[in-house]
Amino acid sequence: MVGQRWPGRHGLSGLYALTPDTGDTAALVEKVAAALSGGASAVQYRNKSAPERLRYQQAAMLRRLCEEHQALFIVNDDLDLAAAVRADGVHLGGDDASLAEARSCLGDAAVIGASCYDSLARAAAAIASGADYIAFGSFYPSSVKPDAVRADVSLLSAARARWQVPLVAIGGITAANAAPLVAAGADAVAVISALFDALDTRAAAQTFTDLFVDGRHRVRERL
Repeated sequence: MVGQRWPGRHGLSGLYALTPDTGDTAALVEKVAAALSGGASAVQYRNKSAPERLRYQQAAMLRRLCEEHQALFIVNDDLDLAAAVRADGVHLGGDDASLAEARSCLGDAAVIGASCYDSLARAAAAIASGADYIAFGSFYPSSVKPDAVRADVSLLSAARARWQVPLVAIGGITAANAAPLVAAGADAVAVISALFDALDTRAAAQTFTDLFVDGRHRVRERL
């Protein structure tokens, strides 16, 4: 059964590392280990192009790595893969399986997140269906998804005023532009390029993690 280590299902916060597509498993593991050493509290495995066997191998290795660091391990989209590697949960996009299907497949302890893009209505529906966290974005231009729907920072403030579930901000986030998102209510920032394209992934992760030290008060003092 998945999710055994986080039965409360509400601990997502800080740096949420989203893996890049790569067939180089050794490099991927090295980079993710560096991100975890720098303070990443969660890792989402995303690989849209690898064959099924490689995806399983990579996910299984990253799951063990996250367990060593006591970090959440989330699989993007794929319920079967999440179940196979005993991931802590799954992240669902608008065209993926329903939250009910995910809960039935992965169990009550699984952490299930939902992409809500720029829509509070979608967020409300996701929470009503049992989402453990909701993700908004893209807040900034993204090289990974250049055509992604853009969301305004005010969306986080509006969501924070309505709900207590963790809020994740995603899309073009860097150490230079993350602070307003945290100040507006984001409990976590989901990062790919600014983390895994950095020359020093551990240092980049630490910079993001520092935004959450002492909570949002530290961020607000900087603004």
